[in-house]
Amino acid sequence: MELTISTPALLFSTVSLLMIAFTNRFLALASLIRDLHVKYKTEEEKENIVAQIIGLQRRIRIVRNIQIIAISSLLLSAVCMLLIFVERELAAKWFFGGALLLQIIALTLSVREITLSMNALKLELSDMAELISPASHRKRKKGESHTKA
Repeated sequence: MELTISTPALLFSTVSLLMIAFTNRFLALASLIRDLHVKYKTEEEKENIVAQIIGLQRRIRIVRNIQIIAISSLLLSAVCMLLIFVERELAAKWFFGGALLLQIIALTLSVREITLSMNALKLELSDMAELISPASHRKRKKGESHTKA
């Protein structure tokens, strides 16, 4: 396989998009934590708020790791381009492989964070189930009345 300088350059756009998306995600999570902290100070029921903050802190750590790994991938891509420029093809291939591996890890962590986010939303909305789907709630109620009778 011949590695040209444009090959590792392809990762630049991917990493840039990943960084923008997860910087925005980080800011949104930080804002949620701040809001929950204010709520924690004013509300009596603190256990649910603490659990939510712990979950958000976990997600923030994952997002931070995604950002660090994505930046590292970008750095390896740049070094790879430099190695191609100075005609060190074998070393360039190793750096490019490392950059791809880091990109795969970042994307895998991204899936993990999205999964945690969806689980948090399901938990948050679980008490609103009847408002979201009144027809299925009525069916459930009907089924309950048949089993009780």
